[in-house]
Amino acid sequence: MSVYVYQTFVIKQDKFKEGIENLKEIKKFRNENYDQHVEILTPISGEDHTYALLSKYEGLAEMELQNKKMFDDEEYVELIGPFFLENIVEGSMYTQIYRSLNEGKSDKKKDK
Repeated sequence: MSVYVYQTFVIKQDKFKEGIENLKEIKKFRNENYDQHVEILTPISGEDHTYALLSKYEGLAEMELQNKKMFDDEEYVELIGPFFLENIVEGSMYTQIYRSLNEGKSDKKKDK
């Protein structure tokens, strides 16, 4: 059962260019070095400078393992530290965790 982590945050207006570039580096690093899939979501409506990261893991245990690996990785910590300290509005990060709905036996029978 897949687990999705949805994190929203506000990028400081005066750090917008740097914030977007740093965000792209974080996405690339995580997708290339860890067993997860990360997407950057940009606003179509709502607050203009509110962006999101959507990360997909194979399950809760995998999410915890990947997070431990990331925060034990000095290169990742050096990449993400400045992003949060310099480019994000303090107190604007909001994280939600979802899991995919498991298909039950009755759902599979209806499909046949």
